[in-house]
Amino acid sequence: MHFNHSAALWQAFPELRAGTLHATGIHANVDVEATITSFSVIAEDRLAATQEGEFPEIQAWRRGFSRMGLKPTQYRSASEALLRRFRQEHALPRLHPLVDLCNAVSLAFAIPIAVFDVAKIAGDLEVRRATGDETYLTFGGDIEHPEPNEVIFADGEARAHARRWTNRQSGLSAVRQATRSVLIVAEALHASAEADIGRLVATLADRLAQIWPAPPKTALLSAASPRFEF
Repeated sequence: MHFNHSAALWQAFPELRAGTLHATGIHANVDVEATITSFSVIAEDRLAATQEGEFPEIQAWRRGFSRMGLKPTQYRSASEALLRRFRQEHALPRLHPLVDLCNAVSLAFAIPIAVFDVAKIAGDLEVRRATGDETYLTFGGDIEHPEPNEVIFADGEARAHARRWTNRQSGLSAVRQATRSVLIVAEALHASAEADIGRLVATLADRLAQIWPAPPKTALLSAASPRFEF
């Protein structure tokens, strides 16, 4: 299997930088609360100085959403949505240790992180423009069809595992108790994205290796090196 962004997407967003991790041996019988707290403190300190809408990482995604024809205050990147909720409630709901960890890292870096159950992906996974024929399973169990030209994560059976790029993941490949193998994708568009994505991937890989048995396979993606084999 491999993961990539389409050539057309790299052409439209040359500033894009992405990091990927593939981890196996995942299970839910671990305690990640101390790690979550350490990353949450970073987010708290940053939010104490300014709201998330002023972060360069968030502003870059807002500009990106505008370029996709979306209202950035109607459709927010996953990282902005998490930061907004965290600022208001000073906590996030607990879902699964891996998801909770990735959410905490996303808060600290202000960068959206998607986590997919590899067993639910058919063939390869590509971030590309939708044709409008793809299917998307909501967390409520409903089937939607992405709008033509919408940026989605699409697998080999034309199933969308995320809509509006970094806005909303699918219930189909969400991490659950039975999940054992995951693909993690972090993406950024801001000026220091390359360095920040590198730090994020290294940080997350280190935490994953400490908590679960197998060290993850990682890669940093760019237009010159757009493909991750896993």
